[in-house]
Amino acid sequence: MRLIDLLRGFEFCSEYDKVCKHSHITGITADSRKVGPGFLFAALPGGNLSGLNFIQDALSRGAVAIMVPLTDSPYLLKETSISIFYSENIRRDYSKLVGKFYKPYPENISAVTGTNGKTSVIEFTRQLLKECGLASASYGTLGLISRGSPRDSGLTTPDPSDLYPKLSELEKNKVNHVAIEASSHGLDQYRLDGLNIKVAAFTNFSQDHLDYHQTMERYFTAKLRLFSEIIDPNGIAVINADDKKAYIILDILTKRNITFITYGKKATDIILRRKISSNKGQIISINVVGEEYKLEVPFIADFQIYNALCALGIVIANGVNPKIAISALEKLEGVIGRLQLVSELSNGARIYVDYAHTPDAISNVLLALRKCTTKKLNIVFGCGGNRDRDKRAKMGKIASNLADEVVVTDDNPRDENASDIRSQIIKACPGAIEIGDRRQAIKIAIGKLSDDDLLVITGKGHEKNQIIKDQTFKFDDIEEIRNIMRYSI
Repeated sequence: MRLIDLLRGFEFCSEYDKVCKHSHITGITADSRKVGPGFLFAALPGGNLSGLNFIQDALSRGAVAIMVPLTDSPYLLKETSISIFYSENIRRDYSKLVGKFYKPYPENISAVTGTNGKTSVIEFTRQLLKECGLASASYGTLGLISRGSPRDSGLTTPDPSDLYPKLSELEKNKVNHVAIEASSHGLDQYRLDGLNIKVAAFTNFSQDHLDYHQTMERYFTAKLRLFSEIIDPNGIAVINADDKKAYIILDILTKRNITFITYGKKATDIILRRKISSNKGQIISINVVGEEYKLEVPFIADFQIYNALCALGIVIANGVNPKIAISALEKLEGVIGRLQLVSELSNGARIYVDYAHTPDAISNVLLALRKCTTKKLNIVFGCGGNRDRDKRAKMGKIASNLADEVVVTDDNPRDENASDIRSQIIKACPGAIEIGDRRQAIKIAIGKLSDDDLLVITGKGHEKNQIIKDQTFKFDDIEEIRNIMRYSI
């Protein structure tokens, strides 16, 4: 049977619907370990192993139906009682099927894509909506953040069978506004295709994830899906007009007759006029739909202002009065691990932590901090293993050019040889200090700080673990800094 017949003809047992007309499907998953009695198991293709390898495991756990790619037809089973459904695009159909199973969802779902800034934008969006009196949530790298919901560890864009139930639970708790991250992996693998996205936002585009996408063209094409295929035809897009790729997205939206809001210096809707440093951050002048506003925001970096303006656009697209939304901007709080001031020494030196793990992000962080000191600006960073190798030398060169002292250390080496990763970085910054042990690297870098120097430790941000080979160790940059400062006093 084709999956389209399943979508049209089947009703499923769930917490919200106990009536089944054609088949008693009690759950849907692509992870055989999560299969329970009455489940449908989707045998998705994988990088190393196909889901077909786990069908027997799923059946042993109680699966009553399986979904397989049409390219694997005919797939035969000895168990004649098991239904088999074939799909021409199994990842997309899986998402739509899971979407049908777990609905309803919050009425207003906003999705944010871009190389950098997604986490900050969705959290700023949640804060602004909350300040405007609307029950709101955010879900992404920092996990689920909402009233009455326990904070969990997050993935940028989880598997539909993990993400959709959480969104359904939000609706059950009367949270009608949620902002989620839309990663390029998630978009390429159709993880959001089962949702009705009312607002879609774009932050920026630069190099990342070439280990997966192989080329920048394929990487950008994956992000474009949010605007060319996924956003509701009656939805609203929010676009960074200052990004070099903006015109491509705006052209797609225009051809689809989808309303859009632009933000930035070149924008026509949320225009950034001026910005000057202040004691609390920066004072910005913006024009929003023809009205001029001047306000102070608690951010030292320009990219943080852009993230805040993107969130403002999303909130306005969600129907909030612009004046009310703008008044909430000054009350925004920083996001954990995003240019976070962790400690200030008695000599005036300051230590920051940031998630920056791309060439563009590390450049933005260093340029922002350079404006905050007349003394030395130092950095500790590394690059992740099993990820885009081409960006390592680029990040090393940027660090060498923009920082006064560079310490190259380990990030998450994963399956790669950690010293090989460090050597690839150091080739572009030969004056760097190499200290593989991240804890020791941070301690030594802090010990070298003189009066009013700045130190930024990048790459891990909010993360609380370090992955080396097949082991995961507890490691939190923020906690390490605080421990070092606690015992050095």
